[in-house]
Amino acid sequence: MAQKDYTLLGESLLLYKGAVFALQHFENGIPEALEYLDSLKSFHIRDGDIFIMTFPKSGTIWMQYIVSILHENDHPDLLEKPTYFRVPWLEYLRPAHKIDTRESPRLFCSHLPQHMVPLDLQSNRAKIIYVTRNPKDILVSYFHFSQVLNTLETADNLDEMLENFLSGKILGGNWFDHIEGWFNNKDKYDILFVSYEEMKMDLRSVVMKISKFVGKILSDVDIDKVMDRVTFKNMKNDVKANYHNSVQGNVLDSSKGSFMRKGTVGDWKNFLTVAQSERFDQVYKERMKNLPVKVIWDQGAA
Repeated sequence: MAQKDYTLLGESLLLYKGAVFALQHFENGIPEALEYLDSLKSFHIRDGDIFIMTFPKSGTIWMQYIVSILHENDHPDLLEKPTYFRVPWLEYLRPAHKIDTRESPRLFCSHLPQHMVPLDLQSNRAKIIYVTRNPKDILVSYFHFSQVLNTLETADNLDEMLENFLSGKILGGNWFDHIEGWFNNKDKYDILFVSYEEMKMDLRSVVMKISKFVGKILSDVDIDKVMDRVTFKNMKNDVKANYHNSVQGNVLDSSKGSFMRKGTVGDWKNFLTVAQSERFDQVYKERMKNLPVKVIWDQGAA
């Protein structure tokens, strides 16, 4: 096994090829994990596969749940499984997921940057749903998330968190690189972009958009049934949907919060100082000047 270049970021994270991974998932050791990540370039895509791509804290679990609900009838054997098993992580697949024997369409989720995903995705046999979120809310959400999850590096304050975010020293890597890679290469894929803010403000329209994209024809009654289950509030209270049972023990410090927090739009205004916001804006303006991405910074600005 050839030596691979990587960088450890503290005791919990590892930087490899521009992406940052949680060491907790590398049970078999770093060399084996990196070998597996490289092997994903040749991962075989099946007709109808569906991939959810996100940067961390962008509404990933919510989208996993929505897509899994839309495909319940396709996978009756998985109905009692939690969402993270029904829609497994591509970068952390395990033999127990039995991906090769699953019925189509297979569902996957990933935080991988565009340059690390399977080349076969460009065959357009699979569909990709990319979820965006305003990065200031991601920053604040990640800060609180890292306080609760014992397997992530924890910033002492928001000043430190801000610099970690801007320099890509958090799970997922650099947000600007991630979104730039996917948007600049969008024409290579059959891809639908959805924002977290859309999901919060008009979830029904988003569910309809997703169902059409994945080829599911739903009646109004069907959509009503889906809506009853996939609201943020209901999902937060459903342990099969919200990852609560998967992060117990030494992983989650429930005395400091839950795996899913508030999920509001514009919450960054309650935490970032004017100086911190201006520091972020300075970098954002430079990095995003050539990227036509609409960001909703708060609900009133929609």
